[in-house]
Amino acid sequence: MRKAGNELVGIMKNNLEQLTRTKKYRYFNREYGKCKAAKDEDGLKAAAKKLKELQQSYNVTFDFCRKAMVPLDNKYGIDAVFGLTKAEDVWRGVEKCLYSGGKDIHFSKRGDLPCIRAKQINRGIIMKAREDSLTFSFHGMTFGVLVKDRFESDEVSAVLSYMNDPEASDRAAVSAMNASGEIISTYRPCYVSLSCSVIRGKMRVFVHITIEGRSVTKYNRFGCRRHKLGHGVVGCDIGTQTIAYTSDTEVGLRNLAERGSSVSENERKERLLLRSMDRSKRATNPDNYNADGTIRKGPKKWKFSRRYMKLKAKHTELCRINAVNRHLAINEEVNHLRSLGDIFVTEPKNTKKLQKRSTKDGTDKNGRCTRKKRFGKSVKNRCPGYFQMQAEQKFACYIEVPNNYRASQYDHTSDSYIKKELSQRMYSLSDGTAVQRDWYSSYLLYSIDTVNMTIDKSKCITGFSDKYAKERAMISWIIKNKIRVLNSGIRF
Repeated sequence: MRKAGNELVGIMKNNLEQLTRTKKYRYFNREYGKCKAAKDEDGLKAAAKKLKELQQSYNVTFDFCRKAMVPLDNKYGIDAVFGLTKAEDVWRGVEKCLYSGGKDIHFSKRGDLPCIRAKQINRGIIMKAREDSLTFSFHGMTFGVLVKDRFESDEVSAVLSYMNDPEASDRAAVSAMNASGEIISTYRPCYVSLSCSVIRGKMRVFVHITIEGRSVTKYNRFGCRRHKLGHGVVGCDIGTQTIAYTSDTEVGLRNLAERGSSVSENERKERLLLRSMDRSKRATNPDNYNADGTIRKGPKKWKFSRRYMKLKAKHTELCRINAVNRHLAINEEVNHLRSLGDIFVTEPKNTKKLQKRSTKDGTDKNGRCTRKKRFGKSVKNRCPGYFQMQAEQKFACYIEVPNNYRASQYDHTSDSYIKKELSQRMYSLSDGTAVQRDWYSSYLLYSIDTVNMTIDKSKCITGFSDKYAKERAMISWIIKNKIRVLNSGIRF
């Protein structure tokens, strides 16, 4: 599957490069952008038509991508439905380069575990309902579902309910849509995938079912909802490593993606393993390095010792554990915020911008070159973008304020905007009240006028004393328990 996909990527990559290097394509691409900025509908349609003709002439179309995969299916002995799914994945990468901010389409590396997916429920990996259980068939193998908890049992029951009488479920969904505009979950199984992963040194293969609709409600062993749904506004200021939030009943300031184990300690373990791997690689491949320690240019052959392979497996397992902990910690935090309210207010996403290197060259006061690094490690270890995406999915109403909102600059006591240095984490308002910067930004996001998308100044004034008392109590609790909140300015 990987080799066939890489051959198709090579074909589409070559066609895409031939297309984008032509002057005609670049000209119509610029014209499309100008017409879009000027809101010229006729010019936009004409430029889009020319671009489509050029794509067809250079075979940068999904139809060509799909047909180019057919001989590769025969060459590598792949089922047609799996080849079609792989062609769709490759075409999705081409679309990102054509219509989004994608720069290039990439090959799959050797060692990458495949995800075998059949986009049709009755082909490739076949799922059937038999005797109140789900069964799967793949290349002569038949296996079922291992149900471990109540949530899995409820999910399986919902899917079985649809599969036993699909027409009735579809009619009920259409009737509800026509009557009230409500979209109900039918739990129709769309397709099945085989997902591979290495856990504690062993290869595990999981069956991943894609189901139409929302997941069923989770209940605890007492029959109560596991996650309560709150009502009200939650203003949240999302940083690179921390979040600050304000709601009707609670305020908070905490580190992102922390769940039991310390993220900084796990970072240190990863660094030590990487350094050990580098020392081993240099010892077994001395001819591939220059005298100053840099890697020699030109073709090279690398030899890896058994110790290196053991260290690599240990590093891979540590990275997997850290990724799972980040995933669970962020989900738990978003679920907690959802219990405080149903309207989530935050600033626009900027994670991709934060992880980019600076383009400015310069020197510091000692004459040394200034580093161009920004927040790449923080973004990798704390995942603020994933937190924001989960909040967008789970809240009933998700609001991103416009750029002129400027929650980090507004001072409600003087009704003015005061620009502050990024390093200034604690500051005083015009009337002398000391506030924590991130929390105050979340309070201003909480005090939003949802009609005009501006700060509601009267709400800021009337609710500040109550929320400020909670903020003081929160900071006292952090100091008393000696909790280190990163980049907060809180000292103890």
